[in-house]
Amino acid sequence: MPLSDLDQNLIDRCLNHDEGSWPDFVDRYLGLIFHVVRHTAHSRSMTLSYVDVEDVAAEILLELVRNDYSALRQFKGLSSLAAYLTVICRRICVRQLIRLRRESALGHVSAHRAAVDGSSAEIEPVLATEEVEALLSRLAPRQAEVVRLYHLEFKSYREIANHLGVEENSIGAILTKARRQLQSLAASDLDS
Repeated sequence: MPLSDLDQNLIDRCLNHDEGSWPDFVDRYLGLIFHVVRHTAHSRSMTLSYVDVEDVAAEILLELVRNDYSALRQFKGLSSLAAYLTVICRRICVRQLIRLRRESALGHVSAHRAAVDGSSAEIEPVLATEEVEALLSRLAPRQAEVVRLYHLEFKSYREIANHLGVEENSIGAILTKARRQLQSLAASDLDS
């Protein structure tokens, strides 16, 4: 679908800094941005609070205006503006979701450790990384890499398959086998 005259006019107004252009842009596309954030979070098995959704949407809007609307300046008009914005929103959203997931994981682990043994928050990320690496070292190298990419770097099956040069439909099986092996190792460690 080609760029509509309405959207071209909206882009031109924003780039010229016409009064009211940015609020008009936000009114037109905020619903799309919220939808992309919710859909992207859902596809990555994350549940976001309304505040988190608003924060991610705000980051997207900031990125759109950054450097004098550079994202809009780069738009070539080869698709609809909605399609172009969807791609941009998804990329920014994925980065923000990774950040949120890491902060959540480290925050939870730090709070738990401090409550249990008084460990310092400064050394927690190092301890968590060492523990994860020790677990992954017990897997076959390919399995460890798939687990690392999926659970630590939050890559999709497609991204992992492209990175490793394997079929996308093999990633789920590798993850399942790795999880079973880790569960078995954990059970045997408890018995020891």
